[in-house]
Amino acid sequence: MDYSVKKTDAEWREELGDDQYAVLREAATERAWTGELLDESRAGLYTCGACGAELFKSGTKFDSGCGWPSFYESIRPDAVQLLEDNTLGMQRTEVRCASCGSHLGHVFPDGFGTPTGDRYCMNSLALNFSPETPEA
Repeated sequence: MDYSVKKTDAEWREELGDDQYAVLREAATERAWTGELLDESRAGLYTCGACGAELFKSGTKFDSGCGWPSFYESIRPDAVQLLEDNTLGMQRTEVRCASCGSHLGHVFPDGFGTPTGDRYCMNSLALNFSPETPEA
């Protein structure tokens, strides 16, 4: 895919911390129950931790009990890229930022009780959160 945000590996390494780089650019997974955004419950917007592209609205976040922040849909269908992932001896669907190609996590069709039936299981390290500001 031709991403609108293009940087060299050296540029990504300079901009991202070691843990963020491992998740976003090398498709690592942070340990369950350790992410800073797991229990985030404020209204706001989740963006790509690498390029800042808008990815998820807080209203689509739910507690799936899996240990990672979960959402039932992206902000727009074209905000994320879905790719077949057959690593680790299983068949999964990887979720990447459609703007920069960074790894965000995986989507599973087991989001029971959600409007879409999907569970976008995202790494906190792959996301930034901006809370809504109250109107004056």
